[in-house]
Amino acid sequence: MRLLLLTGLAMLAFAANSLLNRLALAEAAIGPASFAAIRVGSGALVLLVLLRLRQGRWPDLPRPEPWSVLGLAAYMLGFSFAYVSMDAGLGALVLFGGVQLTMFIGAVIEGDRPAPRRWLGMALSMTGLAVLSLPGGELHIAPLALASMGLAALGWGIYSLRGRRAGDPLAATAWNFLYCLPLMLVVLPLWPDGTPASGAGIGLAVLSGAVTSGLGYALWYALLPALGASRGALAQLSVPVLALALAALLLGEAIGGLAVVSAAMILGGIALGLTGGTGRRG
Repeated sequence: MRLLLLTGLAMLAFAANSLLNRLALAEAAIGPASFAAIRVGSGALVLLVLLRLRQGRWPDLPRPEPWSVLGLAAYMLGFSFAYVSMDAGLGALVLFGGVQLTMFIGAVIEGDRPAPRRWLGMALSMTGLAVLSLPGGELHIAPLALASMGLAALGWGIYSLRGRRAGDPLAATAWNFLYCLPLMLVVLPLWPDGTPASGAGIGLAVLSGAVTSGLGYALWYALLPALGASRGALAQLSVPVLALALAALLLGEAIGGLAVVSAAMILGGIALGLTGGTGRRG
């Protein structure tokens, strides 16, 4: 029960990131590159302070974990640029549908053999995502936004797979954020924002970075060893449902009958997969 509750809290943080990012960009309060940079920088600062408080001193700088850093950078940049023109709920749908595929494929490549119930749960959840993505039979997403969110999905999938090996989730997340920050800063002059950052935009980016990203990802890294790759992928399929509900409530985004049906399918698939056997290693 504790694992499920903590996993739900992490998923809520992920859904909140979609709302915070979309709200900032939709209101032209900040540009995508600046949002990503401030998000990563504030997350790194909060996590390093927590490390300092825990250890009683500033920790030594370790070697970077390249795949985790690159995966996090791809996610952060793709996520922010996609939300320039994509609704929060729809963005979460595309993101975690791609994450689902990335993590399952990665798990199988690494020798994981998920139990049949988990594959069935994935299939049911993916069917729910397909239903959710076709309101009225058509999906209206700008190609650039779709490509950006696809990059974010690939990056987050890699980051989550690497997170299973993190011996110290708080430290691993802190250093990944710190090493990711220079990559964010390089993007600023290459793709300058056409929108000057306002106080509200900066505040939303800091909230996303310090709380729902930094602390949320540290929690996620702590949960991944117990969840495993396939159950972790299934759990993340709850995020589009949460994001759709919160976006409808807080941002006024439309949600119809198909969304309710697909949400039930997604949650049912998650429940089926999370109660299945552990599978085996190949």
